[in-house]
Amino acid sequence: MASLREKVGYGFGDMSSSMFWKIFSYYLPIFYADVFGLSLGATGMLMLVTRIWDTVSDPMMGAIADRTHTRWGKYRPFLLWFAAPFAIAGCLLFTTPHFGETGKLVWAYATYILMMTVYTGINVPYGSMLGVMTDNSDEKTIFSSFRMFFAYAGSFIALFSWEPLVKALKGTGADEILGAQVGWQNAMYVIAGACLLMFLVCFLMTREHIKPTPSASIWKDVGSLVRNKPWWLLTCVALCTNLFNTLRGSTAAFYFKYLIGEQAGVDLGFVSFIFFAGVFLAVGEVCNMIGVALAVPVSNIAGGKKPAFILSSIALIIFSVAFFYLPTATNAGYIWILVLQILTSLFTGIVSPLVWSMYADVADYSQAVNGSASTGLVFSSGSMAQKFGGAIAGSAVMWILGGFGLVSNAPEQTASAILGMKLTMSYFPATVAAIMLVLLLFYPLSKRAMVQIANKLNTMRK
Repeated sequence: MASLREKVGYGFGDMSSSMFWKIFSYYLPIFYADVFGLSLGATGMLMLVTRIWDTVSDPMMGAIADRTHTRWGKYRPFLLWFAAPFAIAGCLLFTTPHFGETGKLVWAYATYILMMTVYTGINVPYGSMLGVMTDNSDEKTIFSSFRMFFAYAGSFIALFSWEPLVKALKGTGADEILGAQVGWQNAMYVIAGACLLMFLVCFLMTREHIKPTPSASIWKDVGSLVRNKPWWLLTCVALCTNLFNTLRGSTAAFYFKYLIGEQAGVDLGFVSFIFFAGVFLAVGEVCNMIGVALAVPVSNIAGGKKPAFILSSIALIIFSVAFFYLPTATNAGYIWILVLQILTSLFTGIVSPLVWSMYADVADYSQAVNGSASTGLVFSSGSMAQKFGGAIAGSAVMWILGGFGLVSNAPEQTASAILGMKLTMSYFPATVAAIMLVLLLFYPLSKRAMVQIANKLNTMRK
């Protein structure tokens, strides 16, 4: 049984990753379009092309981690080695050089590819640690819940503080765009410093307890993965979860800037506040945290991870469709927007730890059936799927909004552009959740199946 210290320490790792990840996913598109100075089309292509690299780098990193042997373990040392490069790459990503259009585009591609490579270098081994910190399937869900609870706590801090940090640290002078560029860069310095410290804390507080079956050749590991039906289904589900979240999250900054307005106020009767994208997203992160805490009891009540995931997918479809019909210019409409954000985020919170716990189950299934757990490769595929889902969503948002006629920094948007923003917050995510639901119906690793697999592995390890 792992200690509480290790579970808390493990959580700090994803707290760091998620602070970066949510800012990249939700604010980088509008940064590139409205601050850095790229067109919507160029931004969409940038986000897609650079993330395609992750389809290569993630499995490569998983294979490297599986074959790493140090006194600190196989996966844990990467937290120490990559913590500083992780922070530095994030700062470079939000730096706007005084180059021409072509120079800026080259800088954006170079820094984005660097950031995603370093992110892979630290996050794939971090995720893989779940497979070697405990051999108990239920405890893996608990570890995963700690991970996601801390992740959403970090996301809340980053998203709630991001816009105030940018405004407080912006440059002075008559040029508003130059001032904004300085503000975005300085805000990332603050976030990056915090993320560096949290990865170091994660390294110090965790340990690897399970010695996985030694990997044979990379081709055997890849072959085992390709024959792993649960892996295929879960990887598609993981892609859908991030596609769903990023569609809504990447659109939120545009939705509030151009549809609701940056100075809209909400009056709840007992309290009133300015309703901007950071509040909307931060409320979601708090509710994600609550959802993470509910993941284990909901799974127990529902009869396992799979039925809990299915019920959550159905809820996400319903709430997403309802979002389309909300008014966007009244106090009552703002309140309902918050209500649906709360409900949607509760269920995305439940889903998040289930994905990673199920990947640990997939690794156990692979070892039981094929004799090769290839834990790093399995978890790297999960990271790859989520990043690729985010890439597709981030690019799709830019192309959809551009296709519907949205114009960056325009004082007013057309009815077509407004429709595009509403669809990317409602019907498009609902469609993704429906695909996720269908995939889950075919996922074979039920609670009963995992008990049988655990018994087989215990026999093999004796």
